[in-house]
Amino acid sequence: MGAVRTEPVIALVTSDFGLTVDTELSALAEQIGERARVSTVRWDDPAVDWAAFDLALIRSTWDYTGRVAEFLDWVDRAAGATRLVNPGPLVRWNAVKTYLADLGERGVPVVPTAFVAPGQQPALPAGDFVVKPVVGAGALHAARYGPQEHERAAAQIGCLHADGATVMIQPYQAAVDTAGEAALVFVGGRFRHAVRKGAVLAPGVAYDSDRDAHPDLRRYTPTERELAVAGTALAALDGAPPLYARVDLVPGPDGAPLLMELELIEPDLFLWADPATLDALVTAVIDAALTTP
Repeated sequence: MGAVRTEPVIALVTSDFGLTVDTELSALAEQIGERARVSTVRWDDPAVDWAAFDLALIRSTWDYTGRVAEFLDWVDRAAGATRLVNPGPLVRWNAVKTYLADLGERGVPVVPTAFVAPGQQPALPAGDFVVKPVVGAGALHAARYGPQEHERAAAQIGCLHADGATVMIQPYQAAVDTAGEAALVFVGGRFRHAVRKGAVLAPGVAYDSDRDAHPDLRRYTPTERELAVAGTALAALDGAPPLYARVDLVPGPDGAPLLMELELIEPDLFLWADPATLDALVTAVIDAALTTP
C-alpha cells in the first residue's frame, strides 16, 4: 500500500511548440490548480528538477519526433525521478510505430503494415498506399501514392533511409475518404468520448508539405465494433490501463474497423468535445499524484 500525500505537486510537460499551439494546456492547468500545485514546464528545460514533482503529465512534447533519442533519454531520467504519465516503458514502446506489429501479433486488427529499414528494398503495393517514418506525429513526412507513383514513393523512401529512418508502408484505406477517421479517447481504460476527422493525406501532395493533421473535426458516436477494437487494443497492453489513451481507427476494405494508431504519449485529447473528459482526466491525475506506488 503506497503512502498518501496531501499536497501533490504536478508538472504539465510541454515544449516550445506546445506552449504556442496546445489549446488544452490552460484548461488542464486551471482545473488541476484548484486541487494541487501545478507548473507547466518544457521537457527539455535543463533547469527543471523533476524530483520536485509528485507526477509529470506528458501533454504536448510535440517536437520530440525530430529529437527522439534525446526525448527518450529524458523519459528515462524523468521516470527515475518522479511518476511519469504515461509510464516510461510504455512511452518508449509507443514512440516507434513498430508497436503496430506487436499489437497485430496480440490479436488486434491493425492496418496491414510493412516496415523497411535502411538498406532494405521495399515491395510497393499494387494499389494506393501510404509511406511514412516509424517515428512521427501529425502526418509529418507521410504521403499517399497511387499505383503509377512508385518512383516518387521510392524517392521519399530513399530520403528517409538516408536520414537513418525506418519507413512503414501501408495500403491506403479508401473508405477514409468518405467515412473519415475515428479517434476514441480513454481515461484510465474507460471510454470517454470520440471525434471524427476527415482524410489527412490527399493524392499528389508531397511528403514534406504542410497539412492539417485534424481536418473537419466533429463530435462522433463510435459503433459497437469500434469500441470493441479499441478495447482489444488497450487490453493487449502490459500492466494496468494507461491513464490516458487515444485510439485512432479507420474502416478497412470490408468496413470493419482497423487500428491506425494507438496514441499513448502526447495526443490531442479533443477535450472540447466533452467537458466531462477534462474532469475525469484531472481526477485521475490527482489520484495518481496522491498515491506513491
